[in-house]
Amino acid sequence: MRKQLKEAKRIVVKVGTSTLIYPNGNINLSAIDQLAFTLSDLRNQDKEIILVSSGAIGVGLNKLNMDKRPPTIPEQQAVAAVGQAELMNIYNQRFLTYSQQIAQLLLTRDVIEYPESRKNVTNTIEQLLQMDIIPVINENDTVAIDELDHLTKFGDNDQLSAIVTQLIQADALIMLSDIDGFFSDNPNTNKDATLFSEINAINDELLQVAGGKGSRFGTGGMYSKLKAAERVLEHNGAMILANGQQPKIIFDILAGEMIGTLFISF
Repeated sequence: MRKQLKEAKRIVVKVGTSTLIYPNGNINLSAIDQLAFTLSDLRNQDKEIILVSSGAIGVGLNKLNMDKRPPTIPEQQAVAAVGQAELMNIYNQRFLTYSQQIAQLLLTRDVIEYPESRKNVTNTIEQLLQMDIIPVINENDTVAIDELDHLTKFGDNDQLSAIVTQLIQADALIMLSDIDGFFSDNPNTNKDATLFSEINAINDELLQVAGGKGSRFGTGGMYSKLKAAERVLEHNGAMILANGQQPKIIFDILAGEMIGTLFISF
């Protein structure tokens, strides 16, 4: 089943904060540079690449010399606003090193829910890809909150990446996290936990293994990754969950190597 990844033409890559930020809160410039190199080289191979990137708050905390996330939503939004600008500055500088143009898209759920807005977003992404530009997509943290009955928040970038994959009918979603894939138990606490090489359907048993909504293996939470995989599978797509410590692992994934967990329908 992994052989078909070699033929993937349109690919969404999602990176979590754990890939972009060191545990000490500093920016992982090495990982960002490796990511820019990898995605630029894939573009040179005529693949269409879309990057869904977390990290705005993490980069903002670093920029503002803050050692922990502030408690209030307005403070978090302010930090995200600072961080998003800085993150795009870094991305732009690193991608231009490899002569690759990027573009920023900040989305909220209402953009996806309304047909006209959804069409406009899809058209923009399609046009950017046609122009050989890599869209860099994130949730608009400065406005994405629950306001009255108007839901604007995706919940997390795992869901956002799955929605983008669905919107543009991508061939594959590569989700880079701080864990090697989906395990039978938390590998950080259970040395006997085994890695699932392939999963063909998301069921209650797997969601239970993920520990429920409140449980978190890594930065993004395994439950949200399973829900993202569920969305991808519903539309006959493919998703790979792998460790993003070395983003060049994407080359091996697309070569069909047995890396991470592949979510794919029969």
